[in-house]
Amino acid sequence: MGKVRARGEPVRRFLIENIQGHPADIVRVAAEKFVCSRQAVHKHLQRLIAEGAVVVTGTTRSKRYALATLVEWENEYQLTDKLAEDAIWRRDISPLIDMLPENVVEIWHYGFTEMLNNVLDHSEAERVHVKVSKTAASTRVQIFDDGIGIFKKIQAALRLDDPRHAVLELAKGKFTTDPANHSGEGIFFASRMFDEFEILSRDVFFSHEFDAKEDWILDRSEKPIHGTLVTMNLHNHTARTVRKVFDKFSSEEEDYSFTKTVVPVKLLQYGDDNLVSRSQAKRLLVRFERFKLVLLDFSGVANIGQAFADEVFRVFRAKHPEVEIVALHASADVRRMMKRAEAHANAASDTPES
Repeated sequence: MGKVRARGEPVRRFLIENIQGHPADIVRVAAEKFVCSRQAVHKHLQRLIAEGAVVVTGTTRSKRYALATLVEWENEYQLTDKLAEDAIWRRDISPLIDMLPENVVEIWHYGFTEMLNNVLDHSEAERVHVKVSKTAASTRVQIFDDGIGIFKKIQAALRLDDPRHAVLELAKGKFTTDPANHSGEGIFFASRMFDEFEILSRDVFFSHEFDAKEDWILDRSEKPIHGTLVTMNLHNHTARTVRKVFDKFSSEEEDYSFTKTVVPVKLLQYGDDNLVSRSQAKRLLVRFERFKLVLLDFSGVANIGQAFADEVFRVFRAKHPEVEIVALHASADVRRMMKRAEAHANAASDTPES
């Protein structure tokens, strides 16, 4: 019996992971995937229904399948000096997910405690609302506070013209409004651990998907929310680990310190804006000197201006030769402007001293 169960496990895992995208034809899709009969797939599907992992609606040809919600929990907390993120984790959140694999629980421990700590220390909120939703495939946690708003607070701290500029600073990492007590790494690493990580505050929306080429912002047309909503979603059986994510952006020579960052240049653009000026480049370059390696992701950027390229690839490099800047996903036009700036830098270095 154990061998039969083991042989069916890949089929059931496939059903769980793909049923959301194929609510009406998941049986056909699975049968084609495993080269088996639909009747065989139906047996596995009925087992998942009996276990409560899957629900079915409709009859005969109109049947539709969906993942059942296994956990639906929420609670609101008054922010006081006695409220602590580790206590809430141990008492309320951990029991809801402690049956998941150890690496998954570790990611949730890091992400939840970091995001709730940000609320406690930075939000100036009176209340925070936490919601946990879990299916057989994934778990989602939402943390909503009624505070000042994360992007508004960063805007004020850095005296930025627009709260959308705050998204760029979060994407870089190593930013905090309280450097004495925080490293500024929490949101950066959390956003890269989860399958989906989102922040909505007032009318600005920040979203990052694991291994996606782009971070992006979206101006909300509907009524802005007061405060900050953080949403994290993670597959229940990911092979990802906290250590792997940290190692990706750390240097062994520096005792695994945070030395590398990936910066989505597209975050500088709003609408049809072109990246042409030195002031735009200087905004991009803020705090680059804190890293040893900066990967500039030009995904979605068609071209850049001469002054912008010169500031990034000649002026900054001359002032900070210890910082390596590498361009990723650059278009032919972007590469042309980069080479032009680098050529000017090489020409200047080759000029004999008088």
